[in-house]
Amino acid sequence: MSKIYKWGIIGCGNVTELKSGPAYQKVTGFELHAVMRRNTEKAKDYALRHAVPKFYGNADDLINDPEIDAVYIATPPDSHGYYALKVAAAGKICCIEKPMAPSYKECVLITKTFEENKIPLFVAYYRRSLPRFKQIKTWIDNHEIGTIRHVSWHLSKSANDIDLSKVYNWRTDVKIAQGGYFDDLASHGIDLFTHLLGDIKEAQGLAVNQQGLYTAMDAITGSWVHKSGVTGSGSWNFGTKKREDDVQIYGDKGKISFSVFGEVPIVLEQEFHNESMIIKHPENIQLFHVQNMKNHLLENVEHPSTGKTAMHTTWVLDKILNKST
Repeated sequence: MSKIYKWGIIGCGNVTELKSGPAYQKVTGFELHAVMRRNTEKAKDYALRHAVPKFYGNADDLINDPEIDAVYIATPPDSHGYYALKVAAAGKICCIEKPMAPSYKECVLITKTFEENKIPLFVAYYRRSLPRFKQIKTWIDNHEIGTIRHVSWHLSKSANDIDLSKVYNWRTDVKIAQGGYFDDLASHGIDLFTHLLGDIKEAQGLAVNQQGLYTAMDAITGSWVHKSGVTGSGSWNFGTKKREDDVQIYGDKGKISFSVFGEVPIVLEQEFHNESMIIKHPENIQLFHVQNMKNHLLENVEHPSTGKTAMHTTWVLDKILNKST
């Protein structure tokens, strides 16, 4: 019989309810065997609702459970490194929510530890595995728009009720995420661009706090150059009137347009041909990401999002935010 990998989740909060948790139950070869949350009653409630055999109120108990083969860390980013090193010490496979860690330096430590111990490490940049973005990669790899020259992205949204109320939100706490929503959201797009267009060799940016609603930065602009010579630019503002999410990839024979987060059509424009496709996400948006982890572990098919790729994404984010790396 094929091996069944029993997974445990540290931090079974909102992101695991629909986006990720059920995927570990749906993928053949995986089993969601335990969940952990500091509030034991909430962990128990999650386990009962999702038919998970075990629940814990202490992360060490889950990590050291001899039945657990692999651990998915779904806590806020400032604790990713702390838990990841414990998982590595236990010799267990790990998947970390994005961003991998608040700083490039911490990402290096995490990645190096898993590499030295020859333990698989994945990071939940699941857009690399989604069919809509795989189609865009196919267009690029097939030279449908010729030689790529430039990629640009504008992402903006209005302040939400939590922002306006100034109630504490770890996503906008400068101690956890210097770039605020930039760290949480822009990391997805930057990671996707490196997947589509190759690693980035130079990046820079400006970051300010325009609204004064929280301590993190809320308005960021950046520019970068991929190793291939493709240039890139981005602007991210989290205090505008309406939400916008627009990516343009320019080639010498056409253009590709899409949204990083919205399920709008992906559009291919060529000199004599235009094509528009709607490719829906799965109900559990991390399903293909989790499926690819199974393929990596059981079929020796390289996963597109590893510690190494996520470490590079954080390096770019740090450069745009002018952090020392």
